[in-house]
This record gives sequence, structure tokens and C-alpha cells, in this order.
Amino acid sequence: MPTTITAVPVLRTVEDALGVANAVASSVAAGAVRREIDGSLPTDALTQIGSSGLLGVLVPKAFGGPGLPRSTAVEVLRILARADSAVGQLLLAHYVVTAAIRGLEDQEPAPRIYRDVLNGAQIGNATVERGTRTSVERTTTVTRQSDGDWLLEGTKFYATGSLGATWIAVAARISGTDHGATVFVRPDDPGVILNLDSWSSFGQRGTASGQVVLDKVHVTADLVIDEGPDPDPLSAEPSVLGAFDQALHTAIDVGTARAALEDGADFVASRSRPWFEAHVERAADESHVIRRFGELTAKLYALEALLTHGSRLVDDALAAPEVTRDAAAAASLQVAAAKALAQEYAVEIASGIFELTGTSATDAKYALDRHWRNLRVHTLHDPARWKYVHLGRHTLDGTLPPRLGLLL
Repeated sequence: MPTTITAVPVLRTVEDALGVANAVASSVAAGAVRREIDGSLPTDALTQIGSSGLLGVLVPKAFGGPGLPRSTAVEVLRILARADSAVGQLLLAHYVVTAAIRGLEDQEPAPRIYRDVLNGAQIGNATVERGTRTSVERTTTVTRQSDGDWLLEGTKFYATGSLGATWIAVAARISGTDHGATVFVRPDDPGVILNLDSWSSFGQRGTASGQVVLDKVHVTADLVIDEGPDPDPLSAEPSVLGAFDQALHTAIDVGTARAALEDGADFVASRSRPWFEAHVERAADESHVIRRFGELTAKLYALEALLTHGSRLVDDALAAPEVTRDAAAAASLQVAAAKALAQEYAVEIASGIFELTGTSATDAKYALDRHWRNLRVHTLHDPARWKYVHLGRHTLDGTLPPRLGLLL
């Protein structure tokens, strides 16, 4: 019998997108503990998400997509991270790149990439390298050849999203110039070598954020975006791409924190024994337990509210005739506050539940420790100390934050 091919749906409204995200998340969550225990990767989950239409929510209407607000992608990622934080992080680069290439309008490779995304393609990243003085330096090079095409060479690490990707967006330098470039390659292109099993972190194991080697990869000219010199953070054009990127990172932390709180509460209510001095039948009836869960819940509510507000400021800035410096700064600062506090509160929530569940909850079969390990690893992205510096400068002197691309 012939194989039936089901077209990937286009989710035209925010309500449709969030409804599908919740439905998919239920399926993804069902296998999260098993994947954590046996070390399997969420490839089936990524396939399901690709066929759901969720990857296309930001594709502009001009290319057949729904052109939904950036806040929709943030909420989708929060919902998916609540189900499995690795799945959430695997899709972060996809949404950032989908938003970033919008500036190309109808110039290639945007039409080609958008067409594939609407058919369920996932975009991964190969940006950061090991061995450089700072994390933003790039030694990977792309060199123009005599026939007009390019040769890409380098080694990347922390290549999150390369697992399951149809396209990988590579950050490079154009040889002989001070220009940066984004280069699109496919995982099966000759010279592209994925060593994703080299990822050995104690958290976010399911992201397989390992190494991508680019060994003399031939790239056609339409897949190389010349970004020009690095922008001056004091004079660059205002943008909310960085705020959007950081909102997505925060969504992973906030979604994972909610999963930790809910799993911890369920364990206390159904399994934990009360302390004998409390004279109650259930651990969940101990006054100290109730109060502590209340404290952790209040902190989670604060994170969710900050994230929602910051995401909407990103939407507001983009809805105006042009992105202004003040609007971009407002969005960046609000999201920076959410991201910085998530590094504290989300980790506290994932650790704090063990004070209340008791020793039995540390049994490996429950995998409750995965929430803390995943949050501890993911919250190390972009240090909170610098976000507090920019927030403090703005409060004291009205200083607007620097325009640092994807870092603030």
C-alpha cells in the first residue's frame, strides 16, 4: 500500500498554537523519566513536534506562515520545557534563527529556509567554540572560492539543536575581513561531522549539545549571509532579537521550574511520610511543608509574570512602525530581570522540593533530580551578574543597556 503523507498544518492563531503545544507536551512528558533513566535522546519527540506545525509559528505571512507574535514562541517553548527541558532547549535556536532571517525579506536563503520550516524542518545552531579567550569569539572561517561559492572550516561545540536538525546555522568569520557571517549547512553535507555524543554535562543530557566539525564544507553562495563588521554596542541599530533570545532561554528555566514544583508536590501528596512531631496523617498537611510550597509557588508566579511581561514588550516593540531605542531597551531590561531571577528562583525551586519530599525522593527511579541538574546547567547561559549591572545602571542613571545582539 502507498504511504500516506500528511501535510504539516499551519497554526494560524495563537490559540491554535498553544493548544497544539499543550497536546504535544503531554506526549513528550510521558517519556521524559524513561529517557532520563536510560539515556535515550528525544528524537521521537522532535519528529512529533516537526509534524505538529509548532516549528512554523514565526514564519512570516508573506512566505505562507502565520506570522504569530514572538511571545507565542516563548510560551510554546515554556510549555515544551515543562514537559522535557531538553526538548525545549533543542528548539531554542530554531526560533531565534527563524526570527533573525526575517530581516533578509525575500533574499535567499530566507525563502528556502522558511519553505522547509513550514514542512516541519528544524534549525539547529553551531555558534560557540571552545578554546577561545571569550565565548563570543569565532575562529571558524568561510572563504570565497574562485567560482563564487564558499569553503567553511572550523569546529563548534554546544551545538544545541543539531540533533534532529534539517539545517544548522553556523557562525563564522569571512576570511581576510572583519565581517561575521551566518552559514547554513545540512547535517548530511560532505564535511559536516556531528559528534553529538561528546556532550557529557551532568544536566540537559538529552540535548546532545556536542561537537560539530566543519571539514572543508562546500557551501553555495545563497547559503552564506555576510553580516558585516561586528556592530558597536553603543551605536548599533536598536533590535529586540537579543531580548527574544533571552526570553526563550528564560522560558526553558521557568517551564522546568514549574515541572519541578509540580512533581515535588505530587510526591509529597502521594508518597512522603509526615514527620512524627507534626501529628498529621499526610506530609502534605504539615504546616511547615505547606508554607514552604507556598513560598516556592510565589517565586514561580513571579518568574512567569516577568517572562510574560517581557515577551509582550518584545511584541510591542515589533508592532510599532519601527523599533525604537527606548522600546528595545525596555524589552531587554524586563527580560534580563526575568532571566537573572530565574537563575536564582528556578534553581531554588528544583532544589527546595527535596527538603519537603524526604530521602525517598532521591531514588533514581523517580529521576526528580533531573530538574535541578537541568536547571543548574542551563541557567549558566549568560551570567546573571551582568544583567544586574545593566539593570542597576538603568535605575541609577537611566543608562540604556548596550546593544549586544543575543546576550542581553
